Amino acid sequence: MYAVNVRDHFMIAHSFQGAVFGPAQRMHGATYVVDLELRRQALDADGIVVDIGLATQVLREELAALNFQNLDEMPEFKGRNTTTEFLSRAIFDRIAARIAAGALGVQALPSASAPGLQHMRVTLHESHVAWACYEGALPATA
Repeated sequence: MYAVNVRDHFMIAHSFQGAVFGPAQRMHGATYVVDLELRRQALDADGIVVDIGLATQVLREELAALNFQNLDEMPEFKGRNTTTEFLSRAIFDRIAARIAAGALGVQALPSASAPGLQHMRVTLHESHVAWACYEGALPATA
């Protein structure tokens, strides 16, 4: 399987509920480096997995909605522990929805072939020694 990876970052504030989190129960900040990996079995007619520029743009746009936010105050995260694992899934879902809507396919750029994308992984690096990811299949598109 072929893969392309693009990277960006974002900064947030949040707190956690539960004794397991120790001092992280208090408000604290985090800066995440995010890797978006897109995979497909065969390259498209242009010999690519996906247009890297479009993938970078979509990642940047989705992270912009979270950047410099207090996640505890965002309605979609109210009452949730926005752990690194949880956020990797949330970002995965946002980008999968964008792909399904054509953000990386023919509507965005006529020569792009995102309809052939099969799998995606979103990895959040919270430091140089710790990270979490969510990965899964993308729905088949024409």
